[in-house]
Amino acid sequence: MGSFSIGHWLVILAVVVLLFGAKKIPELAKGVGQGIKDFKKAIKDDKENEAAAAASVDKVEAKTETVVTPSATPSTPPTEEKKAV
Repeated sequence: MGSFSIGHWLVILAVVVLLFGAKKIPELAKGVGQGIKDFKKAIKDDKENEAAAAASVDKVEAKTETVVTPSATPSTPPTEEKKAV
């Protein structure tokens, strides 16, 4: 009463063939396989995009750390012009 015997599986197979037809079964299997393949590819692409985004964030952080601040004394003193009123 726990598992199916070979007879049960043959009856199930016969019902599936009657419902979908012998031509549709390989097409359905191909569609399922293609869906799994596309899903795995999307996951891989998503992981690559996350890695690329993390690398670009690291580059931006590195650029902001190397910003040169202006010195306190300018190299040329400002000239002030006084106008006679």
